[in-house]
Amino acid sequence: MTQTQPVETIPQPRHAPVAVPTAGQPYEYRRSPLVEPDWTRFPGWRHVTREQWENAQWQRVNCVKNIKQLRTVLGDTVDESFYTDLEADQKALATMSMLVPPQMINTMVPFAPMTTEAFLADPIRRYMIPVASDRRTDWPSHPYASRDSLHEHDMWVAEGLTHRYPTKVLAELLSTCPQYCGHCTRMDLVGNSTPTVDKLKLTLKPVDRYDAHIAYLKAHPGVRDVVVSGGDVANVPWRNLESYLMRLLELDTVRDVRLATKALMGLPQHWLQPDVVEGLERVARTAARRGVNLAIHTHVNHAQSITPLVAKAAQTALDVGVRDVRNQGVLMRGVNATTPDLLDLCFALQGEAGILPYYFYMCDMIPNAEHWRVPVWHAQQLQHDIMGYLPGYATPRIVCDVPFVGKRWVHMLTEYDREHGISYWTKNYRTSIESADLEALNKRYAYYDPIDTLPASGQQWWRDHHND
Repeated sequence: MTQTQPVETIPQPRHAPVAVPTAGQPYEYRRSPLVEPDWTRFPGWRHVTREQWENAQWQRVNCVKNIKQLRTVLGDTVDESFYTDLEADQKALATMSMLVPPQMINTMVPFAPMTTEAFLADPIRRYMIPVASDRRTDWPSHPYASRDSLHEHDMWVAEGLTHRYPTKVLAELLSTCPQYCGHCTRMDLVGNSTPTVDKLKLTLKPVDRYDAHIAYLKAHPGVRDVVVSGGDVANVPWRNLESYLMRLLELDTVRDVRLATKALMGLPQHWLQPDVVEGLERVARTAARRGVNLAIHTHVNHAQSITPLVAKAAQTALDVGVRDVRNQGVLMRGVNATTPDLLDLCFALQGEAGILPYYFYMCDMIPNAEHWRVPVWHAQQLQHDIMGYLPGYATPRIVCDVPFVGKRWVHMLTEYDREHGISYWTKNYRTSIESADLEALNKRYAYYDPIDTLPASGQQWWRDHHND
């Protein structure tokens, strides 16, 4: 009888085990504690004290508004060629005037030697201080770009009050910000006029504008959600802003109030001022007592922007009773339109600053923005690639703000012509200017990819049909 030999299911090594290479993950998370960059590395701020730096008034007074002031701050750390490039942009291409708080400049090239090359490549610089060489020369603007690409002004039901969605309104209290971003979707109204754009103006006195908003909301009980914006609410004198918010909270029909302020990141010192903190607590307590959800929505586009001061401002808002602090960023080439950049930013927001990553919008179709915009397929790929890393509740939705439609998740399109870069979208409600349009819900609405991202045949088609 033959004896059966035992089967070895696990080979036994007869020598030292050999390391087997592993594929690794497409993204490797490493916690990065927040650090406030040393502002004294800039020649113009060598003698600025911490007390000055953390003072909101000092930050506002020392905002960089022109090339001369930027030279004073940067000294000889960048070449003359940069300033020539910047001047060319401001004279012929810029849709927003220059206004950059020291806090934001301090997050540019934060931990490396400042050189012309490093400054040009910096993601914060690329959208806050654009230069002519950043922009495309073949298609600086899409043929269908427009000053008010989302038609917010067309949907005003009172000066500064946009009624776009059935249950929500956007309240633009003013047309200024503590900082001006090159990609601003409201470049039609916000900021000073530039050689390229003669801005619209708000004409009513603030008190009359606010009265008109409240009157409309009283007359339209179907509106339950008010986004209080501008401009930036950080530029509204606190007494006036608190009065406006308390009037909103007196309306039984209003259940959500969101304060839109990029200054939570760009000028966190404002949101840490004692009078602002105390006033925000009064508003938050009133909102809680009346069952209204009060939130702050900020706008951060890169992890470099998240510093201890930003985290402190966000945490202070939460401590005094604001229900949520959320981030609405914008996807931009050269700034954040890669998987590592988005995940680094989201982990810094959610894990280090207590700010919920909420939305990333595709950059809107405004003039001279083609170098920033990404195609829909790229946004879809980014949404795919960031899934599974963050907590579900802190995984942002990437959305396309389609003209006459509104926010749509980037996978919600109904048809996509990749060759010509045209996506088609549908909607399920009428805006305030479509009440008589019986076919509004049956139409398809177009959105356009940047032409330089199309295949050669698609680019040629646009040249043949739309290149003036």
